[in-house]
Amino acid sequence: MTKDKVSRAANDFRSDTFTTPTPAMLEAMANATFGDDVYEEDENTIEFQNEIARLTGMEGALFMLSGTMGNQIGVRVHLNRPPHSVLTDYRAHVYAEEGSGLAVLSQAMVTPLHPANGIYLTLEDVKRWVVLGDDVHTAPTKVISLELTIGGVLTPMEEIKKISEFAHANGIKVHCDGARLWNASAATGHSLADYCQYFDSVSMCVSKGLGAPIGGVLASTKDNIKHARWLRKQQGGGIRQAGVLTSAALVALRDIWPTMKQTHEKTKKLAKDLEALGVVPQIPVDTNFFFIDSGRSRLDMGILLEQCQKFNVRLMDERIAMHHQISDEAVENLKAAIAAAVEMTKNLPFGYVSKAKAGGYGSTSKMNEYN
Repeated sequence: MTKDKVSRAANDFRSDTFTTPTPAMLEAMANATFGDDVYEEDENTIEFQNEIARLTGMEGALFMLSGTMGNQIGVRVHLNRPPHSVLTDYRAHVYAEEGSGLAVLSQAMVTPLHPANGIYLTLEDVKRWVVLGDDVHTAPTKVISLELTIGGVLTPMEEIKKISEFAHANGIKVHCDGARLWNASAATGHSLADYCQYFDSVSMCVSKGLGAPIGGVLASTKDNIKHARWLRKQQGGGIRQAGVLTSAALVALRDIWPTMKQTHEKTKKLAKDLEALGVVPQIPVDTNFFFIDSGRSRLDMGILLEQCQKFNVRLMDERIAMHHQISDEAVENLKAAIAAAVEMTKNLPFGYVSKAKAGGYGSTSKMNEYN
């Protein structure tokens, strides 16, 4: 967390999207270049896009106003001849959290898969549900979209490779929702290029764990980026002085990305402390998320959310999101809120009706249907 000023996100465990720009980011924004990005004349934006292309090993990159825009355009560049379908995890943001974008913008049917291991997709999952051939009753699979990380969980590189090789052998493009690919790289030591070699397009977010105020980026081939620039303009994403935003993203790459491993270590320390309270996760804690399994933990979420208010920490549902601006004090307060909620849940009267309501992220607060 920045030492200059306590961020309003210091006690906010709802999401890493609540991070705020650091003083260094604000300084960069104040001194940004003011070229017109629609005409490809902004120096900061060109520098940012070139750096992303270098880091990913892709031919080109394009700044996007959001990760959602990057995802939707990233998939759309591969889909030009319906009927077609996109195969992805049932929890995937591109399917479950982007306003039916695949159906509206790409005219695509979605095949949402439930991973057999309850954690991440495997080649066997893909083979079971992929639609191949030319049966006129079907919508052939033309894109497989993998989210890395998904719920903070790492998909093994070997599994990504196997899915990619199978897809390409069958004429299927592979897109990566890499909103938190930065976290995957920080956790495993694999470079972005190590991951991206298996994908035809990769969308990444700079306003989550990286902490920049706004934006994402799409990396792909030169031809796809040229097409994506057209689609971005069509969707209202062709802004003028984009350097005000990309200058902050460059600072995030330099200053915040190297700290992600520390955030992961804090998350795993929190997981151990919660285990001592009898609170267990729905899925493995690999990076910066802990999804509370309220059932197995015998924890009433309505009571927990009330205790979070009492202890001045912000939580939306079962997901605990860690980021670089979370303070040590907030972590201690969160643990105190959870400990209090655990004890209160033990003493609930028979027939008690929980006050818990569905969180803002709906289905994604339930990351493992098999628990």
